[in-house]
Amino acid sequence: MDDLPISVMGSNFKLNGVIDDPLPGEEDSDSTETRIGISHVRSGSFHSRSGSTTPRNRQTSPTHSPRLAPSRFGSFDQFSGDVQHASSFSGLKLFGFPLNHSSQKFKIDKRAKKRAGTVWYQRKRIKGILFLILLVGLFFFVNWVMLLRLQEQNDRIQEHDDNTVNPGFSGNVSSSRISVQGKRKISRNKWPKGNYGRLLALAAHALAEGENKPEPKDLWQEPVVASSAWKPCADQRNWEPSVERNIGYIMVTANGGMNQQRVAVCNAVVLARLLNSTLVVPRFMYSSVWKDVSDIYQEDHFINYMTPDIHIVKELPDNLRSLDLEAIGSVVTDADIIKEAMPRFYLKNILPILIKNKVVHFLGFGNRLAFDPLSFELQRLRCRCNFHALRFVPKIQRTGALLLQRLRQKEGYPGPLDKHLVGSFIESTMKERKARSTKASRYLSVHLRFEIDMVAHSLCEFGGGKEEREELEAYRAVHFPALSLLQKTTKLPSPAELRSEGLCPLTPEEAVLMLAALGFKRKTKIFVAGSQIYGGNTRLTALTSLYPNLVTKEKLLSTTELEPFKNFSSQLAALDFIGCTAADAFAMTDSGSQLSSLVSGYRIYYGGGRMPTIRPNKRRLASIFSRNNTIEWRIFEIRVRKAVRQTKHILTRPRGRSVYRYPRCKECMCWTG
Repeated sequence: MDDLPISVMGSNFKLNGVIDDPLPGEEDSDSTETRIGISHVRSGSFHSRSGSTTPRNRQTSPTHSPRLAPSRFGSFDQFSGDVQHASSFSGLKLFGFPLNHSSQKFKIDKRAKKRAGTVWYQRKRIKGILFLILLVGLFFFVNWVMLLRLQEQNDRIQEHDDNTVNPGFSGNVSSSRISVQGKRKISRNKWPKGNYGRLLALAAHALAEGENKPEPKDLWQEPVVASSAWKPCADQRNWEPSVERNIGYIMVTANGGMNQQRVAVCNAVVLARLLNSTLVVPRFMYSSVWKDVSDIYQEDHFINYMTPDIHIVKELPDNLRSLDLEAIGSVVTDADIIKEAMPRFYLKNILPILIKNKVVHFLGFGNRLAFDPLSFELQRLRCRCNFHALRFVPKIQRTGALLLQRLRQKEGYPGPLDKHLVGSFIESTMKERKARSTKASRYLSVHLRFEIDMVAHSLCEFGGGKEEREELEAYRAVHFPALSLLQKTTKLPSPAELRSEGLCPLTPEEAVLMLAALGFKRKTKIFVAGSQIYGGNTRLTALTSLYPNLVTKEKLLSTTELEPFKNFSSQLAALDFIGCTAADAFAMTDSGSQLSSLVSGYRIYYGGGRMPTIRPNKRRLASIFSRNNTIEWRIFEIRVRKAVRQTKHILTRPRGRSVYRYPRCKECMCWTG
């Protein structure tokens, strides 16, 4: 069938060639005679009646054959008469006998007859081929229409079942089930309305049919050779230990959650060294979102580890503690500092205040120090603080170790990052190592950055209609007033434009479709961080239906074990940080979130090339998801895997990007390849 257009074109070419081209061996001068012969062929019957001059009574003469009926190519009488007069032509012969001019015409007529028959046969053959093509095309079209009808019928049946059965949320498998081609039954809770119902059904079928198929080879791996060549070396110091600073004191009150606070502490360390000042141990600001001012890092370890680099004290001296810092102009807020300010900004604007008042208080100090340009030693100081100086307090480490034991279901097999996350509490997990011979189970961690603050700040829409828009607008008015005002006074991109540009966080439905397309099996254990999902358990239905072995810290730890963290959101976030960082594979749904950035960077720094991180290209995924009503599952798998595989490439830190997320640079890690 692939060669059909060529054959048809070739037949057309031959059709023209039969009439216009001379026969093989004939000269061009004979073309006129050829055309005469063809004319004779077409008018043979008329020629048989008017071409003969023999009287009618001569037809019975013994010298003539009886008159026969006219043939298709001329009368037989004409041929007989021409033979009798063959002696008058001496230049032509037929089978060795002289042949007159009429005999030559018969020869040409015979060839024309053959060519005309060939033309008729080729035309008939072309018509047959075209008819066959039409028939095959009609078959595929009807088959496609029938498949669409069946799909619509299945969707209507599913909608009817969902409306008549209220499965509820049990955390594992609901009572509403379907059977897939004789395979094991798959739970089918109600998909959230308008969110990829067709693709989720296809994913359920694919997971059921792929239980015995091997997973892709690179699913749990990094490009080991390239990634393992980078070794941690931010702990190496190339300068002299610091002496007590007398210029002044820097106080920092960090805002945001656990992750923003971590970045603020590292930036404060660099700023203290830049301004040749003493750092007061940073404190955390009360937030209407996080509502947590507790300490989450070991204060003594932080001071002792950073003392060779900067001078650190726990409190201001008595003579400065009584000052009204706001009155003397020593309070600097985020509004006074541009985002990612250059070092020269602090030398020009902050250093004079520090020299004059001996103290500067940065209130709400967040991401206010640029990554480039920054000297090698200051950048390394940043990495040293993040990866070595900040350790969680003992109660977080103890509960984090317990969380990891239950995630792996074995107590004797710590992971490669455990000692950096839970410290000395790793020893309790190793006591029973000799008594156990089975291998610890691996797990995948997923950070669903789909809390209401992220959803509201994104300005995107997620299928909730008018009710969702009103709820998010009300939240923005309270928690993000500047954004709410900007939304009213400035024409911002539409939700559809934001989504097409990859600026919206992945929904839980999109996240689970990505995991299924990548090849993670249905029985995979998945640890979900950030489980306070906008929309609640209903929004998690897609995840729990396709992957019933989904767990959170709330499921793995008892109420008694979580009681000390009940009112401390930053400490709960620290437990999520431990669970995600120690996982065998980590998948983020929003590459711009602080937790995802810090977790992925920590895994790179200490992972030794064995801790893969899945970073979705949200712009490409948005293009793929936009075809959710028509795309087939196999094509969906191929495109998603290609979009994610490209993000696994081993790259050094791009200029201007975070060293916490991209530690593969000479300031943080050393290349040994």
